[in-house]
Amino acid sequence: MLGIVSHHECLGHETGALHPDAPERLQAITNRMIASGMDYVLRHYDAPRVARADLERVHDPAYVARVYEMAPGPGEPPVEIDGDTVMSPGTLRAAERAAGAGVLAVDLVMKGEMREVFCAVRPPGHHATRDRAMGFCLFNNIAVAAGHALEVHGLQRVAIVEFDVHHGNGTEDIFRNEPRVLFCSSFQHPFYPFTGHE
Repeated sequence: MLGIVSHHECLGHETGALHPDAPERLQAITNRMIASGMDYVLRHYDAPRVARADLERVHDPAYVARVYEMAPGPGEPPVEIDGDTVMSPGTLRAAERAAGAGVLAVDLVMKGEMREVFCAVRPPGHHATRDRAMGFCLFNNIAVAAGHALEVHGLQRVAIVEFDVHHGNGTEDIFRNEPRVLFCSSFQHPFYPFTGHE
């Protein structure tokens, strides 16, 4: 069995026309899993909203507070954080579910309920640094999950191995001085965010 953690609120993160991180990305993953005929080996879980304590374990609490303060409410216009990163009225809920998915995935594995778990969520997270949103990312979902594994489940070592066209600069930033975390990133270089070569 493979655990799949997702939530319909992740579709509420509206980024605008022609933005690469569109709700259709998540819908395509879900549709492909159904079309594959593998549904009989999948166990679906709804991602919970992440706890502030989980966010603040890897992000500066002042940064987390700023994200919550700047989030637009229903009917309000989107807030552009930078040229790539935007918050619509549904973004904060989507980001809470995306980060919460990683926490649930860790819990499922650590409790022996699942051996492998895939999180189908958005917005993504690996560019979010300890105190800054960037590159489509508000909260660093994988860092939140790793921090949860270390501090709640007491793991002594965590390895994060990422394959992406972009370097996970945010994840590296968060764990740069954490000896219990091994971070390996395979990415195209030179390419955004132009890090990972030092």
